[in-house]
Amino acid sequence: MKKNLLGKMMITGIISAAMLASTAASTWAADKSDEDVLRVGMECAYAPFNWTQDTDTTPDGSKAEPIYGSDYYAYGYDVAVAQKLADQLGMKLEIHKVEWSSIGISMDAGDYDCIIAGMGKTAEREQAYAFTEPYYYRDNCIVVKAGGDYDGVKGLSDLAGTGCKVTTQLGTGWVPLLDQIDGAEQSGNYETTSECFMAISNGVADVCVVDVPTAESAALTNKDLKIINLDEKDTFKDDDEMVNVCIATRKDDTELRDKLQGAMDDIGWNDKEKMDELMDTVLTQQPAAN
Repeated sequence: MKKNLLGKMMITGIISAAMLASTAASTWAADKSDEDVLRVGMECAYAPFNWTQDTDTTPDGSKAEPIYGSDYYAYGYDVAVAQKLADQLGMKLEIHKVEWSSIGISMDAGDYDCIIAGMGKTAEREQAYAFTEPYYYRDNCIVVKAGGDYDGVKGLSDLAGTGCKVTTQLGTGWVPLLDQIDGAEQSGNYETTSECFMAISNGVADVCVVDVPTAESAALTNKDLKIINLDEKDTFKDDDEMVNVCIATRKDDTELRDKLQGAMDDIGWNDKEKMDELMDTVLTQQPAAN
């Protein structure tokens, strides 16, 4: 009787140990799997930095990435850079599509681990996130309606006192720049740059403040738009925060930030010529450009 009881206890112990070992192995595998995935958040609606498309390749054969939880794919400058970094780190890339207004909240909630989304490194954002060095440098410009009242503008002083209606994307470092247009009317800002450009086309706004690559991307298919690169002596002041485009991680995740920075250093991604060359190529690959 005692032998049978002892035998049952031994069998139960063996089964329990096996279950614990299996659980531990599964947990380890899951943890290891998480470590091997670079989870990136971006709008997938901010060409040429990132956009959504329905095919897995671009016209030149570049690989678009599946968007997590959808049947669509993402590509653009941000995706191409993320691919380079993931390859350098030996990680699988996972793209998460998120609206700009909640991009930081979703990262803090753990939906993904970093933001590669054309984000400027501002003093305010540095209080909330950890940033790499820039992975792109962009210039700012204004966009007006081609042939409209502001088509001939050369500098900010040309807009002073005109009462022009100005706009830009919500939650960006461009918003404070609107105040530098003397006497301008704040017509309201938009969730996406596409909506900003539509406002220009429809006459809802007269001037949009944005970066040059985004403006060039829009102008490829919208002939209503004119890009004006302001005279360097008559342009925005203290706009460096929107020039430096950096990768953001959670404030306390400096380990991932440092890994990404190390990968950038290893592949030499601090060379502006390389950055501009990639951006020029990507501009020709967006679906709207074809």
